[in-house]
Amino acid sequence: MKNYDVIIIGTGPSGIITGVTGKKEHPEKSFLMIREEENGLVPCGIPYVFHDLGGIDQNKMGPAPFVAAGGEVAVDTVTSVDTVMKTLDTASGETYGWDRLVFATGSLPIIPRFIKGWQLENIEYVKKSYSYIQVLMEQAASARNIVVVGGGFIGAEVAEQLARHPEKTVTLVEMEEHCLNRAFSSDFAAMADSHLENAGVHLRVGTKVTEFRGEGKVSSVLLDSGEELKAELVICAIGYNPRTELAEAAGLEITGNRSIKVDRYMRTSVKDVFAVGDCSSTSGFITGNPDNIMLASTATAEARVLGYNLFCIRLLRTFAGTLSAFSTEFDGYAFASAGAIEETARRADIDFVTGRFEVMDRHPGALPGAKKMIVKIVVTPETGRIIGAEIYGGKSVGELINLVALAIQKQVTVFELVSFQMGTHPLLTPAPTMYALVKACEGAMANIRKR
Repeated sequence: MKNYDVIIIGTGPSGIITGVTGKKEHPEKSFLMIREEENGLVPCGIPYVFHDLGGIDQNKMGPAPFVAAGGEVAVDTVTSVDTVMKTLDTASGETYGWDRLVFATGSLPIIPRFIKGWQLENIEYVKKSYSYIQVLMEQAASARNIVVVGGGFIGAEVAEQLARHPEKTVTLVEMEEHCLNRAFSSDFAAMADSHLENAGVHLRVGTKVTEFRGEGKVSSVLLDSGEELKAELVICAIGYNPRTELAEAAGLEITGNRSIKVDRYMRTSVKDVFAVGDCSSTSGFITGNPDNIMLASTATAEARVLGYNLFCIRLLRTFAGTLSAFSTEFDGYAFASAGAIEETARRADIDFVTGRFEVMDRHPGALPGAKKMIVKIVVTPETGRIIGAEIYGGKSVGELINLVALAIQKQVTVFELVSFQMGTHPLLTPAPTMYALVKACEGAMANIRKR
């Protein structure tokens, strides 16, 4: 039996960053990472293998930085963990000993067993698996009528990419009034719907799938509206569940939403055992409520903290929960949000006002490539603290939301941000006199004064 100071189960973003950070911080310690497949994928890049990337190999992700730092990798499947003896067994018959163990086992797609016909062939999912997505790409290439079920980020992005193939009819079904309803308020979500339709996606919102039909293989999808959609391929993207069966069998405490319970330093209920990424529990930065946000950005932030603190607390965790910072792009326009949007604040009984501003993202707006930018911020009226934001516009939105996320995390107020000294350029940003984030802060201040 070979022994290691640290064994990490899983090689997604959280596992890799935990390993890289931990090995660099503790070069004298031995690290082993166990992965189930030889090749891995960048999770957020999966939708783009269906068109923009032109193939799956352009989206490969592996533990090369971890190996370069001196870590070892084994391709195998962990079958059981003994937290008393500090050992684990694998499918190949190997047994390993460990001093510290990290669960970075990720998540698995939700299977809609509640829909009649769910077991038919060619009803597929967006699994974070190289071999699975490789086969799904082949299925998608030959299908002409494709139905995507679920209008969250993954479903919407996959549908938009598939619709770029002009010979395909791609329909996206979402049970809520709009796609992306968890991340955006209705006005922003409605704009996302419009851009998806403009990109060639046929939307069916506010309707549910009641049945998958076919003889052996799926041939159509029945909606509760009575409409029946042709489908040689169905891709279900209705969410993910934490992958925690191995941890639960090992005796770790599991939360009500089936994630592994961890504290602020990713420590589980068992000494010397940690969990990070999609499989671990999270809470909202603003609301403090348990949530199930599964983002690589969140996972890697947690992983860096864990990597530093595997053997003792060296780096204090300065963030109290997940900010839920999202961004995506449809039809050449970007959408992003962070923190508590209006609906989130209402559900949590948080008093708030908003500030909103629209401007072209170049100055003057007649410059080539200029696009309308909209910034909406959510603010607590008593303190002026920024607790959330939504942004729409060109590619600069992707980094502007990161600035807002930092402001939320550091509890910046609109009174401070209104005097923000920014860098501007005609080809890159709105005019300094019309900087959208600052003007939105001014709008929020005006609404505070009206209270």
